[in-house]
Amino acid sequence: MDYKFDNDNRFLILTLKGDLIGEENGQAITGELETYNGQGNLNVIIDISAVRYINSSGIGVLITLLTKVRNKGGELCLINPSESVRKLLIITKLQAIFKVYDTIPEAKSKLLA
Repeated sequence: MDYKFDNDNRFLILTLKGDLIGEENGQAITGELETYNGQGNLNVIIDISAVRYINSSGIGVLITLLTKVRNKGGELCLINPSESVRKLLIITKLQAIFKVYDTIPEAKSKLLA
């Protein structure tokens, strides 16, 4: 899996590509998020449009990120999940925990509201 962080002052945008299976990237992503979070980046948008598959460890990574952000008083949302990932979020009832939006501009406006 590939990932990239973009910091645009008010938002931290994490783009994920490939399969989110929690491997060693999970710890690296969490560590980088903590660094940005410590710098005051409290609104995090995770673009998962290019994620093909998520296993239970990958779900654990997302929940860990959400917990860390919310513990600092911030909010985290997911952007544009594929149909299979959207179904997984529904089956696991995680759509009730994560805010899910279709686009980054939509997410930005909702997070600032």
